[in-house]
Amino acid sequence: MAHIIAQPCIGTKDTACVTVCPVDCIHPTKDEANFATEEMLYIDPDTCIDCGLCVDECPVKAIFPQEDLPAEWAAFIERNAAYYKK
Repeated sequence: MAHIIAQPCIGTKDTACVTVCPVDCIHPTKDEANFATEEMLYIDPDTCIDCGLCVDECPVKAIFPQEDLPAEWAAFIERNAAYYKK
């Protein structure tokens, strides 16, 4: 199970979570060309190792283990995965 970035990240894109991720699975980073055009950050479900380090770093509490994701944000599971299928 991967972690999921949800609604609270939209418009915030604080990259503190990017800094602590040991497997570089959170994108786009500030150095990527599409950072300005994306409305939020995304976790790659195939790369995430479920370490949870990103959860405490997120200032808007937008990151959840998939099993703890609030039901109203279930669509963010596919939204995170879809970003990496581009």
